[in-house]
Amino acid sequence: MMEFYKTTEGIIKSTEKIEKHCWINMVNPDMDEVEYISSTLGVERDFLCAALDEEESSRVEVEDSNHILMIIDIPIATESDGAVMYSTMPLGIIITEDNIITVCLKENSVISEFESGRVRGVFTNYKARFILQILYRISVRFLQYLKQIDKITKEVERQLHKSMKNQELIQFLDLEKSLVYFSTSLKANEATIKKLSRGRLIKLYEEDEDLLEDVLIEVSQAIEMCNIYSSILSGTMDAFASIISNNLNIVMKYLASITIIMAVPTMIASFYGMNVGSIPLATVPYAFWAVVLIAAVATILSAVVLRKNKML
Repeated sequence: MMEFYKTTEGIIKSTEKIEKHCWINMVNPDMDEVEYISSTLGVERDFLCAALDEEESSRVEVEDSNHILMIIDIPIATESDGAVMYSTMPLGIIITEDNIITVCLKENSVISEFESGRVRGVFTNYKARFILQILYRISVRFLQYLKQIDKITKEVERQLHKSMKNQELIQFLDLEKSLVYFSTSLKANEATIKKLSRGRLIKLYEEDEDLLEDVLIEVSQAIEMCNIYSSILSGTMDAFASIISNNLNIVMKYLASITIIMAVPTMIASFYGMNVGSIPLATVPYAFWAVVLIAAVATILSAVVLRKNKML
């Protein structure tokens, strides 16, 4: 899919064709669309296809014709079996002499905000500012998802206090994996954005430098929050693992104590179940009840001893 947008009278609007100072948004483009943009704007196909690789890392690359490719990881949220999973995917931003091209494998909430006009002050003819606004919205989206992860972590922790189920523990693992993805992507994004701050790739004006500083602050805050939440989540998982292990030890201790108690009457009954004439009480009337009484007394004594030693 390929769409064209341009700021007209301060409002970003859709256009039917490529115009000067327009923004071209490509979502999972096919080869015909890639070939059309490549031939029309002179952009290398590798630049247009770079962001279509899910494993592509964040970086900045300059072409011989002064076209600039910037790969930035953006956060995405997917729902599976009632649980939310967070991850990242690359967004390609290509800067030409007159246009800006964004390429992504899937539709995402960051670009949708610009398409719908929810982001104010967007001017497609101010390329540097437009790119910084995209980077700022990406950083804000990271922070929003991190707060959601924190809320989900607290809810899962509350559920684990009531019942130790595998489902909650698996969700903890998914959240920890999401934080690892976020941390890796944020650090790579920070390195890429710092390259822009040098002003060698894109000319920055005073207002742009202020916006770039805000972007770096948001990214740094997201990295710090990610590290904090990751440490908290890891500590919580270790604590619950210790609780589960301790509960298992308690259950095994009780089972072992019960086994010992039950072994005493079983042993006594086994002796008197032998077909031997010289066994004690063999000729005494009511010997069965006497054996039962002996076994009951021995069982009670065993329970008292185990209780005294705090094993029961």
